Amino acid sequence: MRKIALISAATAAALGLAACSDRTQEAASNTAESAANDVSTGVDKAAAATDELGDKAAKAANTAAANVEQKRAEAEADLHNESVKEAKTD
Repeated sequence: MRKIALISAATAAALGLAACSDRTQEAASNTAESAANDVSTGVDKAAAATDELGDKAAKAANTAAANVEQKRAEAEADLHNESVKEAKTD
């Protein structure tokens, strides 16, 4: 009984697909193409945003490193009674 129901359902689906008009198939193709373009655009935007965040993170890390180096040189200059410039070259 199950096999007959499955075969009937498969046959009905096959006939339904075969009955689709060219316009329907073209519309489905256009819809799929449009969806693919939307996904591609979304991926491009996400990649650009990721690049921008990476650039911002790198800039922030470089700024933080420069600030740490400045503070280190200032502390060393105070400790050794020298200028910050001299402390940076040590």
